[in-house]
Amino acid sequence: MHLFVGLGNPGRRYRETPHNAGFLVCDRYADRNQLGEEAGKFQGRFRRGRVGGADVGVLKPETYMNLSGDAVAEAVRYLPLEPEEIVLVFDDMDLPQGKLRLRKAGGHGGHKGVQSVIERLGTRDFARLRVGVGRPPRGKGATGHLLSRVRREARKRFSETVDLAVEALEMVVDEGFEAAMNRYNGMPPLGEEEESDR
Repeated sequence: MHLFVGLGNPGRRYRETPHNAGFLVCDRYADRNQLGEEAGKFQGRFRRGRVGGADVGVLKPETYMNLSGDAVAEAVRYLPLEPEEIVLVFDDMDLPQGKLRLRKAGGHGGHKGVQSVIERLGTRDFARLRVGVGRPPRGKGATGHLLSRVRREARKRFSETVDLAVEALEMVVDEGFEAAMNRYNGMPPLGEEEESDR
């Protein structure tokens, strides 16, 4: 089984914020691949279906970001599945918008949601898809940047970054995580190709 876990915060207030990139990617993936109806399960919102013959689930924890591991641990216990079958999808300020980074394992890098998952699962051995949301503009703090709506001038690229992450997850299912990692980690941020051609 593949379980894609999007990290974010529940509620309308956080819906279009950079910190909810994981939720947005999972919603778009589930819609595009016609997964089943969303249901309240595993302390979150869960959808499941068949994609190209594979069993795929999408989970959005509703525990708020810092307790995301509670929902993931419950899903692992009841589905059941191994941590190696999880791909955690979350925002990363150290990557510019339009850039993805896939890794098979690793630390939390200061991300509270990832830290919670590591603590609750007792392992770092799960894959992650980091979605670039960029650094805040001058004069704005990290918290305000992550928890405010994406600025109007940045929305198009943010949406395109979400689409790129959906494509990466589709490749994970079709060709494996290694293939997706090789393809997307080496790509320049969206928009840089056009700028370099001028």
